[in-house]
Amino acid sequence: MSASANAITPDASGGDQRTMMRAIVQRGYGPPGDVLRLDEIDRPAPGDDEVLLRMRASSVNTPDWLAVTGVPYVLRLQFGIRGPSAPVRGSDVAGIVQSVGKNVTDFRPGDEVFGSLWDNSAKSPVGAFAEYTVAPASRLIAKPAALSFEEAAAAVMSGVTALLAIRDVGRAGPGRRVLINGASGGVGTFAVQIAKTLGAHVTGVCSTRNVEFVQALGADDVIDYTRTDYTRGTRRYDVILDNVLNHPPARTAQLLTAGGTLIPNSVGPGRGLFGSLPRIARAKMMRWGSTDVRTASCLPTRQTLDDLAALLVSGDVKVIIEKSYPLAEAARAVAHMLAHHARGNIVITM
Repeated sequence: MSASANAITPDASGGDQRTMMRAIVQRGYGPPGDVLRLDEIDRPAPGDDEVLLRMRASSVNTPDWLAVTGVPYVLRLQFGIRGPSAPVRGSDVAGIVQSVGKNVTDFRPGDEVFGSLWDNSAKSPVGAFAEYTVAPASRLIAKPAALSFEEAAAAVMSGVTALLAIRDVGRAGPGRRVLINGASGGVGTFAVQIAKTLGAHVTGVCSTRNVEFVQALGADDVIDYTRTDYTRGTRRYDVILDNVLNHPPARTAQLLTAGGTLIPNSVGPGRGLFGSLPRIARAKMMRWGSTDVRTASCLPTRQTLDDLAALLVSGDVKVIIEKSYPLAEAARAVAHMLAHHARGNIVITM
């Protein structure tokens, strides 16, 4: 990212010209309330292909709490040994264009946009839990007027992951049976609705308190995991999207039809050096046998964002937000997500 002010198109609206901004900065690893603090840091400037956003909303996702806690510990090799090399969390963005780099021609100051900073590297110098951030123009689209900033932000990582998993990897459609473990979470709520929109028969797995909620999302069948171990059932599924990974993958795979697809989408439970990463590895190794195991990327493109936005604007898919927190309470938002009982998505507003 360039730090040169020469890369900025002046804000024609005469907006905020401060050189500093408020951001949630992470100092070390640990519980969110201990390591996340509201601080003043330098306001970023966009590179040639980037956009400076005045943030309005972001959301909390799995990579955020992983980077905050630094658990499993082996992930610190990626994030940073003593502390995260990227001190500001957050990748989903929704806001107003403040200025643009010299190569950006399809956005201008004042445009309302949403999209992502995610690049699979966790190296972005400035994240989304801040008053301003810079984003690649290639991973932004215009925010539909029908969506609030909060809805747009909450839709990005969860919605794109669900769309790619259910539509592209799982090839859900009429006559296909889809099981979604973790149906009441961020990805799960999108996955249930997208699968139904595509015409699939959907079974959701969730806790007792969420059974009626998942039914209301459109699930044909709901399994209460506190009463029934779905992996011991006799039903077979063409697609299993496992957002929890709380059962051995081989046992879950036994529920697949011939030619069915298992999509593991979780770091699973566990702590320590490796946590449940070995379980993920075992799931992926099964692809070398007779089981079709695939993963769904959460890296958004303009096309996937456009496709997701069309579903949201049509009303076929709704964004589920359990709670919104102001920027100053971002640590509480991450702790809420870390409890693993959020219904839908957790949003941070600026």
